[in-house]
This record gives sequence, C-alpha cells and structure tokens, in this order.
Amino acid sequence: MFKQFRKEMTQLNITQQWKQEDSDFIRKKVIEHNMEKLPDKLKTPNEDISFVIKDDAGEIVGGITANTFWHQMHIEFLWVDKKVRGLGYGSALLQKLENFAVEKGCRFVYLDTFSFQAPEFYKKHGYEVFGTLEDHPKGFNQYFLHKRFAE
Repeated sequence: MFKQFRKEMTQLNITQQWKQEDSDFIRKKVIEHNMEKLPDKLKTPNEDISFVIKDDAGEIVGGITANTFWHQMHIEFLWVDKKVRGLGYGSALLQKLENFAVEKGCRFVYLDTFSFQAPEFYKKHGYEVFGTLEDHPKGFNQYFLHKRFAE
C-alpha cells in the first residue's frame, strides 16, 4: 500500500526544524487520533495548570506546572529558588496541585525526576517509583513516580 501511495503522491520531503506551531499541530493530531479510540466516559479536557510563588517584589521564586487529561495529571516541572528552598514551599505547591487534581477527578498524578533532583522529596509525599532508567544521564538515574488517589 505504501508503494502505491507513494506513486500517487508528489515527492514528500522530511526536514529538520523546530517550529512551535508545527509541534502544536502534530500534538493536536495525535490527541485527535487518541480521542477517536477512547470511550466517551474516559474523555476529559486537556488542561494545563500551574501554581506560582512570587515574592514581595513580584519576582517568581517557585512554581509547578502540570497537564490533566483522561482522569490523570502529569507534573511537568516543580522548581523552588535556592534562597527559599527548605521552607516548605515545594510541599505547598505539590499539595495545591494534588488538590486541583482531585477536584478535577484525576485518578492519579505521575512525574519523572532524576537522582540529582528530588526522588526522595516525592517519596516523602507518598509517590511510588514505577520505573527507572538507570545510568541516564550517564552516572545518574531517571525515576518515574506516581501517586494514586482513592476512587
């Protein structure tokens, strides 16, 4: 079938590039494909969320970003500035995000972190490792963790 398709098409070109709008288009098409395969009861809006901490001057000193879809939440980034680390702000951000996930009907939250980042922080907050890429990057490990909520 590919050979026949190829004969009927003009020449296609593969180019190396990065354009945000192209990435967004590809992502949209994958999501459309996935949504065609899922039963309606599993479909939920794809929603980005973040919580940000600002100091008195309005400067960002911490934040967490995530995405919800299909009754799950994926934590993308959690960062707290060095000058306020250890004061509970990371825990507060994580709790805010988890509360949001529960309100949205998420069954679980998942994320990845490296051995030089915060795996113990997440474990302390009830996250469990479900996968590990050893020696990635070289000399370190990448951990995949999740936390399930009562259904």
